[in-house]
Amino acid sequence: MTATAAEQNHLSPTSHPQRWLILGVICLAQLTVLLDNTVLNVAIPSLTRELDASTADAQWMINAYSLVQSGLLLTAGSSADRYGRKKMLITGLALFGIGSLVAGLAQSSAQLIAARAGMGIGGALLMTTTLAVVVQIFDDTERVKAIGVWSTVSSLGFAVGPLIGGVMLDHFWWGAIFLINIPVAVIGLVAVARLVPESRSSTGERPDLLGALLSTIGMAAVVYAIISGPGHGWASGQVMLTAFIGVAVLTGFVLWELHIPYPMLDMHFFRNQRFIGAVAGAILVAFGMGGSLFLLTQQLQFVLGHGPLEAGLRTAPLAVSVIVLNLTGLGARLVPKLGTPVTIAAGMGLLAAGLAAIALLGRDGYGGMLLGLVVMGAGIALAMPAMANAIMSAIPPEKAGVGAGVNGTLAECGNGLGVAVLGAVLNSRFAALVPTAVGAASLPAVLAAASGEGERRRITDAFASGLETSQLAGAAAVLAGGLLAAVLLRRAERGESARADPAAAAA
Repeated sequence: MTATAAEQNHLSPTSHPQRWLILGVICLAQLTVLLDNTVLNVAIPSLTRELDASTADAQWMINAYSLVQSGLLLTAGSSADRYGRKKMLITGLALFGIGSLVAGLAQSSAQLIAARAGMGIGGALLMTTTLAVVVQIFDDTERVKAIGVWSTVSSLGFAVGPLIGGVMLDHFWWGAIFLINIPVAVIGLVAVARLVPESRSSTGERPDLLGALLSTIGMAAVVYAIISGPGHGWASGQVMLTAFIGVAVLTGFVLWELHIPYPMLDMHFFRNQRFIGAVAGAILVAFGMGGSLFLLTQQLQFVLGHGPLEAGLRTAPLAVSVIVLNLTGLGARLVPKLGTPVTIAAGMGLLAAGLAAIALLGRDGYGGMLLGLVVMGAGIALAMPAMANAIMSAIPPEKAGVGAGVNGTLAECGNGLGVAVLGAVLNSRFAALVPTAVGAASLPAVLAAASGEGERRRITDAFASGLETSQLAGAAAVLAGGLLAAVLLRRAERGESARADPAAAAA
């Protein structure tokens, strides 16, 4: 069962004297994991040329990492709780460093794909144990601020990844983008070994091996279906079969977890309205952020005519605003004053407003888009740390690793769903306006087949209209999710207050 608010306060750890230094160390480890994905996107043309890789090979170079990582997040979190969070953090750094070395020295596409899968194992351990350690070393008064700093690293990785990749590829060969991870991993290993305290669950539960297997297969299958859907078609046999397998296996995972005395993921968590509210909000923030960035890249390149590097630079204000606001501790100061429900509702309202501003004001120039990006960043800076803290506080401290795994899994699924759903809305609207585009591989292919400048302009306008529709759909989904999360969290708080003080609730 989930702990009540009073129980959680009793269980909350006292702050570690070196907690901020430890936070810096684990954020450095997490940043390395996040940079690896964004840097690789820039390097795909070089990898394709140097390794004679096909388009499918290039896709697997990216997807092997994300599939393994997303599939293992719950298992990694559970392992950290059982065997020790420090131990799993060290293991994750070691695996990530070894995988980076193999990737940097790879001589074929197959070797690189295998190395990336190995890095995904290390990445899953790092993503879950870093957040779990934050929960262990910070008390309630500082935890929201610490989680804000932790979540800022995601935005920093997004902002600087393409730039670092571009600089590295201008001066070195493609393998350097992987080998640069090794000194960071070594520094992280030494610092973690010296500074991070060990913590683990004291319940002594048996390992849930079947649950780990089912969650890994099910999550990997679902994420693969989401990733491959836009390319292969949502109605294709490959996507439908993979999605069915994923849903069926995850259903088996839920049934198994409900009927064993030592579940990896206690399904009773989902009876907690605080947990459900935070989960709903977390999925939809990731949905809005992942989907909007996917759409923004296309708008900047296909509609406004910017190159890849220029497009990356023009999306940077989103990340910069998140970083600045989180490092100033704005969200951490607002949560005690406004309460978690209001803070999350305000943050997701700003995120929705930013998406709407980009849709309505960013079509013909960058000024409106810049405003929308900054507003989106403010919303993410408010909502994400509050939701991560709500998820972690709804789970007993001894299950912090599983809580971090749930948080990471939600982010992976939300991002994938954002790209898939908003991309489908874009394609549907575009096809309705330009029927000749149905079945075309991309917008450039449709433009290349156009008969004249007038038709090309009509096609571009139709694509811009599709972007506007999809961005507005994303804004509506995020706003609805924010209101739902706030209502559920508010009800949970009232229920906890009533249990703590029945006389006051009756009055």
